[in-house]
Amino acid sequence: MDREDGKEEEEKESLGKLEYSLDYNFTDNQLIVGIIQAQDLPAMDMGGTSDPYVKVYMLPDKKKKFETKVQRKNLCPVFNETFTFKIPYSELGGQTLVLQVFDFDRFGKHDTIGEIKIPMNTVDLGQPIHEWKDLVGGEKEEQEKLGDICISLRYVPTAGKLTVNIMEAKNLKKMDVGGLSDPFVKVVLQHNGKRLKKKKTSVKQNTLNPYFNESFSFEIPFSQIQKVQVVITVYDYDKLGSNDPIGKCWIGYGASGVGLRHWSDMLANPRRPWFSNLVVGTPCGVAWRLNWVA
Repeated sequence: MDREDGKEEEEKESLGKLEYSLDYNFTDNQLIVGIIQAQDLPAMDMGGTSDPYVKVYMLPDKKKKFETKVQRKNLCPVFNETFTFKIPYSELGGQTLVLQVFDFDRFGKHDTIGEIKIPMNTVDLGQPIHEWKDLVGGEKEEQEKLGDICISLRYVPTAGKLTVNIMEAKNLKKMDVGGLSDPFVKVVLQHNGKRLKKKKTSVKQNTLNPYFNESFSFEIPFSQIQKVQVVITVYDYDKLGSNDPIGKCWIGYGASGVGLRHWSDMLANPRRPWFSNLVVGTPCGVAWRLNWVA
């Protein structure tokens, strides 16, 4: 029995540990969370390393999420970043602080390395807290339904011209207090992982089913098109603060499965416009299925 308990402890420790700090500003009603560093993280990549970053948010509402910068190829990353939640002290006891460590993946789903959950009713915020905790395996979050977006793609090899038409989106996630969103779409063109150009649609106010029908053209020589990736991100426009990402999807180089295959079909049938419905993935950049509708 003791031997089994020891094995369980070893499994927990194998996920690494995280150093963080907590402080509460009673004057401004602010919880200040510091993400300092991690140690002994497991290797998640084939090269024997990881590209870790930390996501910070409060349960149960998840309204405000923060992320540290990604530390490339590092199993003992140093972050030294702070994040502030404006929460009245009287409401803090019913919330749980979540610190999740992820391995960044440029072309796919970011893998969860481990997490720490801190029920705030167990914490004495009378003085600053600075401590290490072991990471534990986190439960996989249920995939949110973020909506669908319909686009068309057309490539003319002789002109070296790629046209992306953002047609419409449906059933987008509600982002505003009134139960709606103010969506717009950003289209980013990348070549071999490097950003080349970006375009934006107009903002559609107070709707979860926006109609855009806006086209953007990019000049891409045929010799480069095989390593081109189109990143489509739907945002909720915020007049006073930063725009919140609703979801993201990828087409082309680095996309998985159907996304890559349909990109290849477009290249094999130049000049013909291809229409597709994309299921919007999570804001961190998951590519989901594509289905041609014409």
